Amino acid sequence: MTFPAMPAAVLRFFAASQEGDATAWASAFAEDGAFHDPVGQPPIVGRDAIRDFIASVLPRFRPFLGLTPVEAHTVGRSVAVSWRGAAVSLSGAPVNWSGINVYELDGDGLIREARAYFDQRIFQAQLG
Repeated sequence: MTFPAMPAAVLRFFAASQEGDATAWASAFAEDGAFHDPVGQPPIVGRDAIRDFIASVLPRFRPFLGLTPVEAHTVGRSVAVSWRGAAVSLSGAPVNWSGINVYELDGDGLIREARAYFDQRIFQAQLG
């Protein structure tokens, strides 16, 4: 599947998720960026904290297949992307979920804020 047209930092966000590269994933964010994963949870603030968060999640899967964008809509520095996620739990069970992320970009084109909208209960239930 090819990615829909999106700003470079948002493309990097999705590509790095599929590569399982926490450092590259976090590099899509501004140094003081915020990641609400998911919305309703306290935001993870700062590129280093975002990298550490992602690095703590990835080892819970074998493999983490990443997030695949389905549709993207860009207006100015705001981008909304619908996506599907896939992974395999350590017990071998498939984990599939989907959602919508809304990104606000800074003047340098990096992610200033990302808000992930997905049902965390559905995600967690698949982990057992």
